[in-house]
Amino acid sequence: MRIFPSLAIALTILTASSCKQTTKESSSEKVSEDTTTIKQDKDMNVLFVLTSHDQLGDTGKKTGFWVEEFASPYYTLLDKGAHITIATPKGGAAPVDPTSDAPDAATEATKRYDKDEQAQARIADTKKLSDMNPDDFDAVFYPGGHGPLWDLANDSTSIALIEKFYSQDKPVAFVCHAPAALKGVKNSDGTLLVKGKKVTGFSNKEEAAVGLTDVVPLLVEDMLIESGAKYSNGDNWEPYVLQDGLLITGQNPASSTGVAEKLLEALK
Repeated sequence: MRIFPSLAIALTILTASSCKQTTKESSSEKVSEDTTTIKQDKDMNVLFVLTSHDQLGDTGKKTGFWVEEFASPYYTLLDKGAHITIATPKGGAAPVDPTSDAPDAATEATKRYDKDEQAQARIADTKKLSDMNPDDFDAVFYPGGHGPLWDLANDSTSIALIEKFYSQDKPVAFVCHAPAALKGVKNSDGTLLVKGKKVTGFSNKEEAAVGLTDVVPLLVEDMLIESGAKYSNGDNWEPYVLQDGLLITGQNPASSTGVAEKLLEALK
């Protein structure tokens, strides 16, 4: 157990903060950091929206959400005191893309998730998206995986929810294939939300690399460009994150942490 100055202890007890100091600081610095964490613990309510779709087109194979794209942002936010709610279009169990659960896709975040019975229980019993009220949250985050290409890209409830978050000046974040959920999302004046904005998402080159160009119902890169977005991407499988105001997007699984970090900054 670490020993804190009395004022920091009082603040920590009052707020149930899990803030941990990793370097030696003066008492005033500790108090300042604890106060910041208190604000975050109280203010950060984030909605995670995952896919309910589990069929990879007509291939006979399964799909769903990509574990890393959920796990890394989940723990990045959770460890900073965020209160996270998980929802899907159908509610209940969110399907995991089996490819993302393979040993060669493992990361520190996925390994933590594999041992986290509470997180797994939440994935097995998600809330129904239509029951979610944007007024109850400070931000929304969409993990990817191929599943969103089939359901969230055309889900009227999801579209309306994103529009409401954005109209309330709240951050909206997406990674990999999840920017497909921006298809059809509009501003209050009727223009497409992504028009003229800097965005990224799973690239055509990456889709070709995984051999699914002719399987998926839409290509994220093409959809964003056709919607008038200022799309760009980095090298295959390398982190690439863009933020344009309240809109935060990441290119691929490696971009998950970067998207979560930008979302944290936007919530301060």
